[in-house]
Amino acid sequence: MHASRGPQTFGVSQQRRYKEYMSLRADSTWPAVGTSMRWLRFVRHLPNFMRLYWRLFRDARVSIWPKALIVVSLLYLASPIDILPDVIPFVGEVDDLIVLIIACRLFMYMCPRDVVREHVRRIAAGN
Repeated sequence: MHASRGPQTFGVSQQRRYKEYMSLRADSTWPAVGTSMRWLRFVRHLPNFMRLYWRLFRDARVSIWPKALIVVSLLYLASPIDILPDVIPFVGEVDDLIVLIIACRLFMYMCPRDVVREHVRRIAAGN
């Protein structure tokens, strides 16, 4: 028979995982609360994301291809040519958002992981 293991018997990393697990359970129980919490977390970290993208864009260790991807996607967003015209309510703006999200994810995927980690650590340290 095993003893009940609450968060007080875990190590530090196990406590963090326990809290994450419990927050995920709360997210699945209360979807509206979970969604709004993720949205707030994203908005709170948005300046850090922007710093990370800017630092990676300026870093010489990052290839020209991810940088070109970001430039082309920003040009697409600024251009009057769209896949779906913006005059169509809601749908016209959504295609721009989708292009931006995909480009940002691909940019991060194409950057060397060690360079990304280094910049994330520096941003977290306040440098």
